[in-house]
Amino acid sequence: MSKSSKSRAWIGFDLGGTKMMAVVYNDRFKQLGMRRRKTKAYEGVRAGIDRIVDTVNQALEEAQVSRGEVAGMGIGCPGPLDIEKGILIDTPNMGWRNLPLKKLLEKIFGFPVLIANDVDAGVYGEYCFGAARKARCAIGVFPGTGIGGGCVYEGRLIRGEKNSCFEIGHMRVMPDGMLCGCGRHGCLETLTSRLAISAAIIAAAYRGEAPNLLKEVGLDLSNIRSNSIASAISAGDRAVEKIVRDAASWLGVGIGTVVNLMNPDVVVLGGGLVEAMPVLFKTAVEESARKTAMPSFEKSFKVAIAGLGDSATAMGAAALARDAFSDTKAGEKKK
Repeated sequence: MSKSSKSRAWIGFDLGGTKMMAVVYNDRFKQLGMRRRKTKAYEGVRAGIDRIVDTVNQALEEAQVSRGEVAGMGIGCPGPLDIEKGILIDTPNMGWRNLPLKKLLEKIFGFPVLIANDVDAGVYGEYCFGAARKARCAIGVFPGTGIGGGCVYEGRLIRGEKNSCFEIGHMRVMPDGMLCGCGRHGCLETLTSRLAISAAIIAAAYRGEAPNLLKEVGLDLSNIRSNSIASAISAGDRAVEKIVRDAASWLGVGIGTVVNLMNPDVVVLGGGLVEAMPVLFKTAVEESARKTAMPSFEKSFKVAIAGLGDSATAMGAAALARDAFSDTKAGEKKK
């Protein structure tokens, strides 16, 4: 079938820090095939590219789609990027630097490739298909190892000339606060990321204030997962609940400040922490954000939990590719 036909396919790829996922969609964004694989920390570029290619090929095989039927692929990538040139400047957990990913993959596959920040792609996916659909201005905030943020305004991602932006996690909320990974002090990320939350929980467990979590994961920071935090709260670890609630409240302060700047229709919360504790996060964030926003904006927005789960980045990346490589936007019918 030709790329101009209604049955052409689009690929969304999530190049996560610990896993990668390729999803094949038809023109109506119905999923046709999917493959997910673990990434290997600091594997070489050749091995990493081979892994990407194998994952895409397996997804295409499941979808029964040939490379010639693919109109384009979007890839959501972590780390700083040169979006215009399609270069991964520095990829966390992989050690890839200044990698011309777009050029390499276009040469291998023979169809156009677009790269985007993974959080931007996730927020765009929620705007096109999920919790922020049809919003005039949508903000997405995804607390994880860091704090990812993105904004879609009147159908377009807000970004810089070459790179993504909207780094809400590096909003400075405590000038004399803790050192952040970015090299500055007092960033929102030092108070609200999963790493910050986990460190505080380990300290509480060491003091004997989180017996259920201590029994489940011990005192090893690397063993703490979002689900183990949620389990400890359900089991009655009040100190853990307070730590998470306080972190979510600080996140609400950052979001309320952004509300004053952007006046969004909807704020979407996503990521593993939110998925594991949606009610706690939504309640604490919303209360704090409304208290922080100026009175005229206090009731102008809603807070929603992301609806696409693990598919958000891949789906959003595929939608961005469709916007770039066709005259029909994702979710719209071709005229």
